Amino acid sequence: MNDSGKSVLYHSDFGDLGMVTTKDFTYNNEFTFLSGQTIPYFRLRYETYGTLNSKKTNAILITHALSGDHHAAGLHSLEDKKPGWWNFLIGPGKPVDTNRYFVICSNAIGGCQGSTGPQSTNPKTKTNYGIHFPEITINDMVKAQALLIDALDIAQLFAVIGGSMGGMNAIQWGISYPDRVKKLLPMATTGRQSAQVIAFNEVGRTAIKKDPNWNQGNYTSKKGPRFGLSIARMMAHITYLSDQGLEDKFGRDRPSGWENGTFMDVEFEVESYLRYQGQNFVNRFDANTYLYFTKALDRFDLYPSKTMSPLGKIEAQTLVVGFTTDWLYPPEQNRAIVKTLLMYKKKAFYAEIPSNLGHDSFLINDHKLFRLVRNFLNE
Repeated sequence: MNDSGKSVLYHSDFGDLGMVTTKDFTYNNEFTFLSGQTIPYFRLRYETYGTLNSKKTNAILITHALSGDHHAAGLHSLEDKKPGWWNFLIGPGKPVDTNRYFVICSNAIGGCQGSTGPQSTNPKTKTNYGIHFPEITINDMVKAQALLIDALDIAQLFAVIGGSMGGMNAIQWGISYPDRVKKLLPMATTGRQSAQVIAFNEVGRTAIKKDPNWNQGNYTSKKGPRFGLSIARMMAHITYLSDQGLEDKFGRDRPSGWENGTFMDVEFEVESYLRYQGQNFVNRFDANTYLYFTKALDRFDLYPSKTMSPLGKIEAQTLVVGFTTDWLYPPEQNRAIVKTLLMYKKKAFYAEIPSNLGHDSFLINDHKLFRLVRNFLNE
């Protein structure tokens, strides 16, 4: 819909980016993680969309969720018809308007889509880092991103935008580099994960580590803990959805031919859907990266003290967006970030979008989100 309430087909009314090119940034110096552990160098894979203006004041950094990557918009090839994961938000005339902004999205350090991570070769041992890769925090992800921004010769970002883990990255940018970003737009995120979410993550990690092919983290890309990772993804995917969303999409529907199966075969459409999600995930993601990223999420904490929060360091104008049926990072946890910022007398706002689709609502083409992002960036 547009502001008048009339329907808008975003992909036809606004331009798409078409073919986009993947790039690599290599930092050829020792990188020290928050833990004190080091690696001799690292690489970040990234994409850019739009053009950096002469004053270099129109750059927007997009930060991805746990299972996301650098491919946020456009197409990689004519054969691959699947656009980037935020294609409906990024492009000519869209909220993150590439006619106005220079947009950057990188795969986080520790990732498995071209950036240095557990599957990368350790130059000292000539084998994969595996479980010997340094411990990762959200702070480390942002520190590596900042070195990429330095390499692009950008002194200050116009905005940092991200959902879920990407929302944590956005907030951490405002904390770590308060003078280097003007606007923050974290969505479907939290200042600290609940015990329930940490528990879900631990079950997923246990499924991976109990897979015999995990081999204490020392496995090859061709023979990894696919079964354990698939189970971890299936369970995590449930937390990304909502009860109502699953009911609306599947209910108790059964796939054709189910009656010819055995008692333990797939009987309901929702079972088939989860198995597909698990299988699809293991074809593109690394199990050790999953372990590292979920631990980074568990350790993220903006409220380490009852009296002080690092949120007080933020100077950027901030809009936090929550979604009504997100039970992974519920609206009250998103509101809490804004309440803390207001306590520190920061310029902060909260918006809540009705949705039946749960945590993943920030990835869905919704006219309310479309309008909210556009207005925040353009005000």
